[in-house]
Amino acid sequence: MIWKLSFTGIKSRLKDYVVLFSGLVVASMIFYMFLTLAINPAFLKGNITASYSNVSFVFEFGIVLLAIITLVYLVYANSFLLNMRQHDYGMYMMLGAKSSRIGLLIFCETLITGILATVLGIILGFGLTALMSKILIANLGLQISHFQVILPSAILWTLVFFIAIFFLAALRNMHKLTHSKVIELLHESQKPVTVVKRPLWHTIEAVLGLVLLAIGYYIMGDKNPNAVFRVVPIALITIVLGSYFVFNSFFTAIISFLQKRKSFSYHGIRLFTLGQLKFRLHDYTKILTVISLLFALALGAITVGLNFNSIKDLAAESSYYDATVVSASPTVQKAVDKLSIKSKATYHYKETGKALYFDRADFTKQPLKKVDGEVVNDFVKYKTVTVPTNKLDVPRTDANNYLGGMVPNGMPKVIHLVSNTKLQTLPGQNKFITLLTINNLNQDYKKVIQLENLQIKENPALKETLQNTKAYTYQMMIVYVSGFEFMGFFLGLAFLTMLASTLMFKVLSGAVSDKLRYKMLYKIGARKKVLQKSIAHEIGILFLLPGFLGVIDVLFGLRLFQTLLPHPYRGFWLPFLIFIVLYFLYYFVTVKLYERIVLTNQLD
Repeated sequence: MIWKLSFTGIKSRLKDYVVLFSGLVVASMIFYMFLTLAINPAFLKGNITASYSNVSFVFEFGIVLLAIITLVYLVYANSFLLNMRQHDYGMYMMLGAKSSRIGLLIFCETLITGILATVLGIILGFGLTALMSKILIANLGLQISHFQVILPSAILWTLVFFIAIFFLAALRNMHKLTHSKVIELLHESQKPVTVVKRPLWHTIEAVLGLVLLAIGYYIMGDKNPNAVFRVVPIALITIVLGSYFVFNSFFTAIISFLQKRKSFSYHGIRLFTLGQLKFRLHDYTKILTVISLLFALALGAITVGLNFNSIKDLAAESSYYDATVVSASPTVQKAVDKLSIKSKATYHYKETGKALYFDRADFTKQPLKKVDGEVVNDFVKYKTVTVPTNKLDVPRTDANNYLGGMVPNGMPKVIHLVSNTKLQTLPGQNKFITLLTINNLNQDYKKVIQLENLQIKENPALKETLQNTKAYTYQMMIVYVSGFEFMGFFLGLAFLTMLASTLMFKVLSGAVSDKLRYKMLYKIGARKKVLQKSIAHEIGILFLLPGFLGVIDVLFGLRLFQTLLPHPYRGFWLPFLIFIVLYFLYYFVTVKLYERIVLTNQLD
């Protein structure tokens, strides 16, 4: 009988359960997808050329962050589930059901809901992981050779994590129900909340919050790369405390100021809305602080991840010539013809046992060029310069070393520049080196690598010279930065989904207690449209405040990466736009669900 009543209760709140269940499915789906990447060492080693230990640490740190926000999300999702059902369970106990049976019922409901959502999330995670590997990774330029969509270890750890969390949540729900009085379960939503008024302390808190935030934002502008281990802890402490104080006192003070301005607060039901907001801010201080920090972390992860692309551009700017040709074979020449060549410089020489003899006239007609770096505002700025021809055959000069490093067997041998007439009289085989620049390295670097591989295949002794060229360095940087772009984009979207869902369930978990307030407002004459407008404003402020503070955190926090990225603010509008759109969708869904709970059919 109790199970029948339970299923009837679930059916009556089926839409609420669908929202809860879909949120849990999304959480497990994202968690599985990230684990598929993070605990797959073959994928990491095969596709990210940075030090594996460093990259592995970053991904492990990402798992910890994802686990923390997932845990917070599940806590509020469970709170939403319990708030939906505790009134029903109170009714069952009032009708004579034993508390032990009710406790077992909520335990099973919580655990079964969690297991079903986790299993479905993992199954959907297979498809989402495959989609990410085909679309996102391909767009970022990663070469996937070891990616497994169905990874047994990721499945196992996802199940272990979520089942453990739901098991603990089920125990908590059972304990709360079995140790609560029937009257408390029936009227839990009507219990008064005491707000302690301490005007002086709140004023100090508000000022202190702004000061701490200012200190944190200021110290993040330190451009000394060696100061990062000092800057990060200080910024973390000051911004966390500052955010807490700002939510707890500063924004509350603004609302109190607006309440006292009768010309503003006495318009419509603004006084009620401001009162609701003031109460919410006191009740939501901790969660709003966490959400603002996670919002900043998520938005920063995407922005910084996408800006790693600028490191690839620096690799392209750091050397002048894009390709080297030392073979005249038809196969190699055919590969050269496929390139979109911007300039070509050919230098003829002869090689003896201890020396290389170059035709001086070639360098006179086509002077050798290189790129020099100059540190400007803590960053290297590159400019093209002409290599002095009269220095090329002077041992141990920059020009001599530069030419020797570009020519096969050039470093251990002495370089001489001679006239064309003398070059013809010298013994040895006629050789040449052609240096190419192309119009679009990003488009043609794979063709350049193919060209150089063909030459290495013809003469393996060329491997050391040709694999240190610009194209190989560029390819290495593409793989490196693409890995971090993927991680930043992926972590950012995961965090956004979790934090927005957490805020949504936190708001909805208190909706039942607000039902009576809106019913009373309707009875004294407030129209339904006015109530809907009040709800939209109230929830909008709750979403806006942590989002606004998170954006400010990011705008100042990006300065931390000025020593790593040449343009940390480049293209920041794209991740901001993505976040605003997704965040607004969560806000819109939350408003509609809240309206459906508090504005019942009795108001129609």
